[in-house]
Amino acid sequence: MLTILELPVLNDNYIYLIHDPVSGETAVVDPAVAQPVLDVLDQKGWRLTTVLNTHHHGDHVGGNLELKQKTGCTVIAPLSDRHRIPGIDRGVVDGDAITLGKHSARVISTPGHTSGHVVYHFADGNMLFCGDTLFVMGCGRLFEGTAEQMWHSLQKLKALPGSTQIYCAHEYTQANGRFALTVEPDNRQLQQRMEIVNQLRAKHLPTVPSTIAQELATNPFFREDSLALQETINMVGKKPVEVFAEVRRLKDSF
Repeated sequence: MLTILELPVLNDNYIYLIHDPVSGETAVVDPAVAQPVLDVLDQKGWRLTTVLNTHHHGDHVGGNLELKQKTGCTVIAPLSDRHRIPGIDRGVVDGDAITLGKHSARVISTPGHTSGHVVYHFADGNMLFCGDTLFVMGCGRLFEGTAEQMWHSLQKLKALPGSTQIYCAHEYTQANGRFALTVEPDNRQLQQRMEIVNQLRAKHLPTVPSTIAQELATNPFFREDSLALQETINMVGKKPVEVFAEVRRLKDSF
């Protein structure tokens, strides 16, 4: 089994360390900064072998060069962002595989938040490291892509097993949930989930990871087929991608 450590950094970022105790290999996902990663590696006696970047934004790649310099790790990132990601050694595209010991993750292309965004799915560990494509009860803003691109990207993630653990890159859950309640106020599962989220955040505890099943039940960006949601936003009978685009538009101004 892989060991996952979640490191809160900056205002609301999460960095993830993925450690394989059999091979001794360790990967870090989206290191915004280097020092917290180096500190944990030192405490645990772990060897960093790989950086996994989901996209080029500075709060996801800021620690790349220092980690590479101090550990000799390999930086893996989207091929199309090779000119925008510091220290990249290997560019990956949709369908590629990356390995950590005997464990393998599939690269899934998820443009929308950025044009080159990818996510990493470890099927054998039931884990998805999704950067800024999918959040707990939310999804990334459309900085470089279109609503249609993001909708197609999210369809890929919706198709993963419901038990898949979602490790996203930010603690946005409370704000996302407040918005979700405005477009689906009678969703009882959403109401119950927000009670738990509010309790966790009151204690400064993380709300991540989530699961695909939980998101299917409560994330408005996964619920374009919900009649209740369509009625609330006056989109009954519209195409799913159009419903999604309207939800994204509403969230942008929330």
